[in-house]
Parts: sequence; C-alpha cells; structure tokens
Amino acid sequence: MSPITVMKIIRSKISIPLCLAVLVAINGSFFLVPVVSNIINHLPSIRSDFTSWKDTLSFLNYFEIPHLFIGLFMIFMAVLLPTRNRIAWFFTIILLFTIIILDIFIIHENSRKIAYSSAVLLAMIYYWRQFYYHSLASGTYFAIISISWLIVYSMLGTLYLGDQFTPHVTDLQTAFYFAIVCMSTVGFGDIIPHSTEARMFTLTVIVSGITVFAASISSIAGPMISNNVKRIVKGRVYNMDRKNHYIVVGANPLAVTVYNSLRARGDDVTVVCSPGTPHNYPDKTDIVEGDPSATATLKLAGADKAKSVIALSTSDADNAFVILAAKEVAGEDTKTLALVNDTQNIKKMKRVNPDMVFSLPLLGSELLVRTLDGETIDNNLVTQLFFGHDDKQ
Repeated sequence: MSPITVMKIIRSKISIPLCLAVLVAINGSFFLVPVVSNIINHLPSIRSDFTSWKDTLSFLNYFEIPHLFIGLFMIFMAVLLPTRNRIAWFFTIILLFTIIILDIFIIHENSRKIAYSSAVLLAMIYYWRQFYYHSLASGTYFAIISISWLIVYSMLGTLYLGDQFTPHVTDLQTAFYFAIVCMSTVGFGDIIPHSTEARMFTLTVIVSGITVFAASISSIAGPMISNNVKRIVKGRVYNMDRKNHYIVVGANPLAVTVYNSLRARGDDVTVVCSPGTPHNYPDKTDIVEGDPSATATLKLAGADKAKSVIALSTSDADNAFVILAAKEVAGEDTKTLALVNDTQNIKKMKRVNPDMVFSLPLLGSELLVRTLDGETIDNNLVTQLFFGHDDKQ
C-alpha cells in the first residue's frame, strides 16, 4: 500500500468531532493524571490503615476531588464526542466554562492551562454544527450518568469535609442523604456546614444539582414536546396548504441539492425523512418526520395533491418501498420518481413501476462516454437518458 493511499485512508477516518474529542481528552488529563497519581501512591496505606473516611481522604487536597470528577467526566465526554452527540457537546461546553472560571477566580492556575481550555471552548463553539445527533435514548442516558456522577462527587466531598458539618458526617448513608437533599435544593437544615470550605462545597453541589436536573429534564422532555408540536403544527395546520408541490424523500446531499434547486425555481417542496435523521436542510424547510414508506406519512405530506414524489434515499430498497406506498395515496396526476444507487437494481426498481427511474452512475457514465466520442450533449439527449434507453438498462 502506497503512502498516498495510507494518507487518504487516514484523512477519511479523521473528522472534526474526533479532533475536538482528542483536545477535550487532553484537557481532562490535565486534571485527572495528578490526582490519579496521588491516589496510586497512597493506595497501600489506604488499604492497611483505614480508620475513617476523613483520614482515608485526607491525603487529597481540597480541590483534588472536583479535579478528579471533572477529569473523569471530560474523558467520558471525549469518548462520546466522535458520535456527534449534541448532549455530549453541551455538557463539554459547560465543563470547559466551569474549568476556566475555576482556574481564574479560585485556583489561580497558570495561564497556559487557562489559554488551552479557552481555545478548546472556542473550537467547540465554532464547530457546533458538527454535533447534530440527538435522541430521547441518548438524553436519558446522559441524565442518568450525570446524576449518578454528581451523587458520588457529593458523597465523597461530604465525607472529606465531614467534621466541618454539624452534626459530623462520618458514614456513607448520611453522606448520601445530604447529597440528595442538597442536589434537590430541599434543605431540611438538619445537617449544616459551619466552615467556609464546607459552605463553598455545599454551594457547588446545589448549583451543579440545579444545572444537571435542568439539563436532564430539557434533554428528555425537549424532544418529546418538540416532536408533538411539530406533529400538531405541520399535521393539522400546514397540511391544508400542501398542494401542487413536490415531495422529496431523503436527507442525503443529493436530496438537499434537489430541494434547493426546486425552491430556487419558486416551487413548493415538502421533505419527508425518518425522525432524528441528520440533515442540512434550511431552518424553514417544511419537513414531515416519520416512516417514509408508510402511507400515513406520505398522506400527511400531501402526496394526494403533489406534483411528484421523489424517492432519493441512499437505500434502493427504501426507495422501492416509498414508491409502493406513494402509489397507494398519490393523486391521478402525481408522478413518482425513484433513485437507483446501484445500477444492478434498475430492473428490480422498474418492477414497482415508478414513472421515472434514474441512476446517477449510469447517467454520468453515458454522458462521459458520449463526450469522449465527440457527441453533442443537449437537453433532448439528457431527457432520453433519463426516461428512455432501456436497452442499456
């Protein structure tokens, strides 16, 4: 394998989210490595001389427990960022901002670490469009992980500062109780911090609890409410205006290009794609989310009054099912057009009897060969290649 081929393979595997994930992981290691090294060095004494949680954790500095959890959480976010998860991006932004504020106003770390964290934060904000994937399952997963980590952080911090509370906190059960009370901002008042360090720690738990709970609720309830609103607005209000329009099925670059071309001509276009599918359509695009091969979805998109239903998915099987569903609900004047990605499937696609079958690889090869032979390429030839020429298909 030549070096040029190797470089092409490497470039195809490297993406902006992956590069950002590496930068975030390096930032997390700044906090994690010193604390882990300290824990490893004291591990033998911890095993042999355990007397109380206060004595066991006494080798840690005051800010090493927050550093430990910030470092671990950033490494966890770095693992998930290459998946382009929006929730991972959101929590990473919060962590980076917290790190910068902590370094500037409280810890007074060196300027290099602050500059690095600021650069990573700006890069994450600049490339925010790269993180588009979001689902109810991922939001729930992040909510559970974030709340669990915050509980563990709150318990360890409470045990570390146990003698600075009234009454003293010396066991896991009491620490867990105090963590839940602070995170939920209930504040019964039966355990009170009486030192500046304990009060500041309690404030971090309260603020973190409010942030995590708010982010968790929004990540779970947000998509549910958004989908319901879209379904109500688009299904019950805009459906009345969908007529003499084009329906584009798909979210790949070709579908987006066809949409933009139709809109540039002044045509009305409705896009149909599966829920949660990432796309680059403009913000004001009329999008119907649902199973594109379901008659209910196409009927909601106004297939009975559409000029054409254009199946442009990357899967030939999906396009075939879309055409079959469209024929059930389409009007008498509605045309059906199907894209064939693999030229070997052209004959199979014709069995579902769309009004037009076209293959970009086949069209491109025909145009290239005819150009090399010196033939003139005009509109009639392009039309013939699209609609006819069965002997070569």
